[in-house]
Amino acid sequence: MQTPLKVAVVGASGYSGEELVRLLIAHPKTELVALTSRQLAGQTLGSVFPRFGGMRYAELPFIQSDVASIVASGAQVVFLALPHGLAHEFAGPLLRAGLKVLDLSADFRIKDLSVYEDFYGEAHHEPALAARSVYGLAEVYREALKGADLVACAGCYPTSILLPLIPLLRANLLELDSIHACSLSGVSGAGRNAKTEYLYAECNESIRAYGVPKHRHLAEIEQELSSAAGAPVLISFTPHLAPVTRGIHSTIYAKPRAGIAPSLIGEALARAYEGSRFVRLLKGGAMPDTKYVTHSNFIDIAWRHDPRTGRLVLLSAEDNLVKGAAGQAVQCLNILSGWDEASGLL
Repeated sequence: MQTPLKVAVVGASGYSGEELVRLLIAHPKTELVALTSRQLAGQTLGSVFPRFGGMRYAELPFIQSDVASIVASGAQVVFLALPHGLAHEFAGPLLRAGLKVLDLSADFRIKDLSVYEDFYGEAHHEPALAARSVYGLAEVYREALKGADLVACAGCYPTSILLPLIPLLRANLLELDSIHACSLSGVSGAGRNAKTEYLYAECNESIRAYGVPKHRHLAEIEQELSSAAGAPVLISFTPHLAPVTRGIHSTIYAKPRAGIAPSLIGEALARAYEGSRFVRLLKGGAMPDTKYVTHSNFIDIAWRHDPRTGRLVLLSAEDNLVKGAAGQAVQCLNILSGWDEASGLL
C-alpha cells in the first residue's frame, strides 16, 4: 500500500480552510498531520467544527501558525488558506525546508510586479517566488502543474471567467476590446469576517455591486486572458454580493471577430474541455445554476449567440469555496502528485 502524503492546512479556521479539511478527510491518498490557527491553537478539529465530530481527524488539535511547528509535523505538502498578504511569510521558508506549497491567496498569482503593486497597493514581498509559481487553474495549466512545488491557486471570480473565455481567445475567435463580465458571489467569498456589511441583516434580501471599477481579481483575469490571446486584454468586470452563502454566477459578454461562425464557439469549448472531469458544457436550453454546483468541484458553462446585437453571451456557475478555492487546490495537488485528478473530489 502506498504511504499517504502528509499534508498541513495553514489557516484552517477560515471558510476555505474548513472546506479543505472537509475534502482532505475523504481523500484516499493523503494524511492530514497539521492544522494551524493562532486563535484556536490547542483546540481539536471536532470541538471547533462539530460537523467533523466522530470523523477522521476529529481529535487532531490546531497548532500555532509558525513554520517550525509545521515542519515538525512531518508535512510534505502545505496548503496556505490565509488572507492576502500573509502567504509570503510561510511560502519561502517552507519551500527551503523541502515542502511543497499550494497557496489559495493572491500572493503569488501576478507575474508583473508593477501590476501587483498597482492593484494591491504595496511592493511584492517575494518577487522570486511569484516568478517561479505555477498558476493553479487546473484545466489550463495541467502540464505545468505536474511536479510543481509552488502553486498559486486561481481565484474564485477568475476561474468563473477564465474557463469560458480562454479557449475562445486561444482560437482567436473574439474581439479583444469587447469583453465585459458581471459576476455574483455568495457572502462566504468575503471570508469569515465579523464586519457589519456581511451580517445577515445587511446581506439578506439585497444585492449590491462592489470593487468597481477595479476589483483586485482583475489583475489575474487580465494577465491570463492576455496570455491566452497573445496580446494585451483589458475587460470591464463588475462583481456583486448576492444573498446566498456560497456559489458564483458569471455572465460574460464579448463580440466574435468578423466572419466567425457561432458554431465555432461551441467547437472551441468542446475541444478544450474534452475529457475534463470538472467542466460541464451544458447542452440544449440548460443554463448554469449555482444550486447544481454548490459543494462540488464542477463548473457549468453555457453560451448563446445573440444575432440581434451580434454579441456572444457566456455563462458559468461554480462553488466559490470548492472549484473557486479548496477544490481547485486539491485538484492541483492531485495533478502535481500524479494521481487521478478527481481523487477526494467526487
